[in-house]
Amino acid sequence: MRLRILTLILMASLLALTCAPAQGANNGPVTVLYQNSFSSNPQWVTNNPSLDYWDPGLQMFHFAIEPSTGAYAYTLVEGYDKQPFTLEYDLILNKVDEGTTFRLGFSGEAMNPEVGPNVLTEFTNAKYGQIMWLRLVTPGNKLMKVNSESGDTQSSGSIAYKGPTVNYELNKTYRVTVDYNKDQRVLTMKVNEKTSGKEIWGYYLNTVEDLSGMDRIYLGSIGDYGMMHRYAEGYLDNVRLTVPAEVEETTAAAAVTTVPRTPTTRPTAIKTTVQQTPLPTTTPQESPVPLPVTVFAIGIAATCMALYLNKRK
Repeated sequence: MRLRILTLILMASLLALTCAPAQGANNGPVTVLYQNSFSSNPQWVTNNPSLDYWDPGLQMFHFAIEPSTGAYAYTLVEGYDKQPFTLEYDLILNKVDEGTTFRLGFSGEAMNPEVGPNVLTEFTNAKYGQIMWLRLVTPGNKLMKVNSESGDTQSSGSIAYKGPTVNYELNKTYRVTVDYNKDQRVLTMKVNEKTSGKEIWGYYLNTVEDLSGMDRIYLGSIGDYGMMHRYAEGYLDNVRLTVPAEVEETTAAAAVTTVPRTPTTRPTAIKTTVQQTPLPTTTPQESPVPLPVTVFAIGIAATCMALYLNKRK
């Protein structure tokens, strides 16, 4: 009996630490500034149509990024003005030759990884093999970057990722999510396996200043001066960019009403109001414990302890 009571106490304590869901940085209804499942031609602008194109059979966007070519493909996005945002997309990498990089970003006109404003997700094959990067160039042209190589202070200084090294795999579908929390000035990147939903890597950067001036989602090799005739090749799918929905109060006691933005006339951009999937508020490795779960667990532990003491008497 004593062993059973002690076991219950231990289980209750563990419950407070393990049962908490991750809390979102941008919770609540959102306005979709851009969304594309590539079921039809997205009409992205490109100077490399032989390698960057819509595949009607697979209904995905094919890319083959070759260093030093200055190639690009992008779509304009209307309606972003200093808000928090969440950028999501599905990615399949069929090959990433040594010295090449897949990059997809939300940026200004330059679309250059050295020029701000620019929020970039990258999958590289270089010094540390097949690793993932989060890169930020602020509107004031301050460059910050972190990657999934453990303790890479040479690239990231004191903000380097300190967890175990994580490598991506070829021919696997990943869901990539970038979340900008304006209030905390934190930019977070998460990479999940699409099929299982398992998070394989996630980390963050402090943005130092508010982000603004981004008006396009793009991929390409502008500013990449590696060797030619090598490629980062694969497919892009289910791209979505959202911001918190605008709201207004009609009266002091009235419920908040969601006011969607004026729809765009671009055929590939869909604007609507939906419920955003929660994202982590601290780092992807940490989630706050909700109060109800903690109180419930403590209550179990207290009851078990009382039973145990009464038994002893």
